[in-house]
Amino acid sequence: MSLRQRLVQLVGSLQDPQKVARFQRLCGVEAPVSRTATAAAGESRRQELQLGASGGPPPPGSYRNQCPAKPGGGGAPNGVRNGRATELGPASQRRAGVLRRNSLTGEEGQLAHVSNMPLYYLFCFGTELGNELFYILFFPFWIWNLDALVGRRLVVIWVLAMYLGQCTKDIIRWPRPASPPVVKLEVFYNSEYSMPSTHAMSGTAIPISMILLTYGRWQYPLIYGLILIPCWCSLVCLSRIYMGMHSILDVIAGFVYTILILAIFYPFVDLIDNFNQTHKYAPLIIIGLHLALGIFSFTLDTWSTSRGDTAEILGSGAGIACGSHFTYKMGLILDPPLDILPLPRPPISVTLFGKAILRILVGMLFVLVVRDIMKRITIPLACKIFNIPCDDVRKARQHMEVELPYRYITYGMVGFSITFFVPYIFFFIGIS
Repeated sequence: MSLRQRLVQLVGSLQDPQKVARFQRLCGVEAPVSRTATAAAGESRRQELQLGASGGPPPPGSYRNQCPAKPGGGGAPNGVRNGRATELGPASQRRAGVLRRNSLTGEEGQLAHVSNMPLYYLFCFGTELGNELFYILFFPFWIWNLDALVGRRLVVIWVLAMYLGQCTKDIIRWPRPASPPVVKLEVFYNSEYSMPSTHAMSGTAIPISMILLTYGRWQYPLIYGLILIPCWCSLVCLSRIYMGMHSILDVIAGFVYTILILAIFYPFVDLIDNFNQTHKYAPLIIIGLHLALGIFSFTLDTWSTSRGDTAEILGSGAGIACGSHFTYKMGLILDPPLDILPLPRPPISVTLFGKAILRILVGMLFVLVVRDIMKRITIPLACKIFNIPCDDVRKARQHMEVELPYRYITYGMVGFSITFFVPYIFFFIGIS
């Protein structure tokens, strides 16, 4: 057997959904006995929805967000369920907790028997380390309470890794693991492609970058970082297999891809951050570059929910970078001089802890208010510009012309608030 044949065989083995199902069973996740009947009922329900209640043409949006598979048979339709999950059947007392839903499609996870609840909650936590709730808490916490320089540069690396990961998904177009045999505990990202796992990329890039950026800048034993990296990375990666959202190959590819990205681009992170803060025309260049990256990525595939995620990532990165520029110009957050590095760990005190909690509460309240205001402004405005009904916000957001401006502008303002408006509020009320 030649080397090429062995590689093809290895790739096929690592992509096998049976291995995902086997891992799930090992961790105590199994499909209910009535799964076959539920699948048949779900298929019938889908056909009814497509035909409409009166047997006429399918309702508007029935074929929404679909695109052809990659030529050559190696891909899968995007914007629809990859590795189709069965529809929900009757309520079960052994359903695995409250499962995530796709906010646009309303799709939910499958019924499942979960016999090991500690593992279930552990892997739910692991998968949350790659979701929006974690990001909107993690990056502001670094910028407001720990080290603004490290926080800004973590965002640069995160945006780069996630953007390249999303673009690569739309080039390769591999489907999610097939269900059955896989049990889909989470379907929040089920309408996106699978290869590589961007959760695995984020779960690799963030802990490694944290150690690279902080070791030598702060005084702490290196062993802490050597423990943190494999624990964080393995938890996120294994959680995606446990949830039935990725094959083993997707996760390995995401990990290796991120290591390659860090090896190539990490040496330029300091240069990028310094440019964002100090260059006279940095805001214009930042906004223009992020818009250009968005336009390029949106031509790789037709509209799907992943396009909104890409717009959100690029908007957040642009907003944080622009905010750091104006913060630097106004002297609101000053990085410590290089001659006093490495920085000692400050002693934990009631005052320090209290200020940190207060900054989080005040800052997050302001950020959430900004996000809500921008959502109320951008969605109706986009609907008006493109003549799209906005009586139902969820249906309106399923249109690319609404979702992309909403995500980019709203999260651009969220990012700008995190690095400019909120530090100004802290300075004004005396908790900076």
